[in-house]
Amino acid sequence: MTTSRVYAYLRASTKEQDATRAIEALQKFAIEYGYTIASEFIENESGASLKRPQLFALLKVAQPGDILLVEQVDRLSRLNADDWQALRQTISRKGIRVVAIDLPTSHKLLKTGDEFTGRMFEALNSMMLDMLAAIARKDYTDRRRRQAEGISKAKAEGAYKGRPVNDKLHEQIRTWYEAGKSKSEIHRLTGAARTTINKVLEA
Repeated sequence: MTTSRVYAYLRASTKEQDATRAIEALQKFAIEYGYTIASEFIENESGASLKRPQLFALLKVAQPGDILLVEQVDRLSRLNADDWQALRQTISRKGIRVVAIDLPTSHKLLKTGDEFTGRMFEALNSMMLDMLAAIARKDYTDRRRRQAEGISKAKAEGAYKGRPVNDKLHEQIRTWYEAGKSKSEIHRLTGAARTTINKVLEA
């Protein structure tokens, strides 16, 4: 029986998105390979930023041979080349194995075997991780470029109105505030950014 632990990392880019969406898929995947998830690290931060407290909390507790499990490689990284290499070096120094449901070559790292086969799959998986991370970054930059082009065009046509207001979230903020909750408690309860909370309550 393996003594390696599996840590699930779940990420969504904004507070409005559900970062826990993939937890059932990760749990099912781990069970299929004879593992249980030791702990889940969940955060709402951009994959294009290295400022991800929960990811680095995971890397801090993980030991050599442990597994960092993600649904897709882009949950781990939409980083630029330099930041991706910095993250990869941290993972490599710790001896942590990255397994992604959408990367079949990584699944082999969940099975014990002879040293040669294990090293071959680690090398192959490393190459595939780098390739998918590069694709994820390109997808991110392409999307940002298209968004910027769309906004510029809408502004030129006088049709740009900015990000739509989340009326439901704003109502929750006001309701909790009227119930006597502090701004910090409202932030914890709703997940709304503090700037949003301030804006709603000052309106």
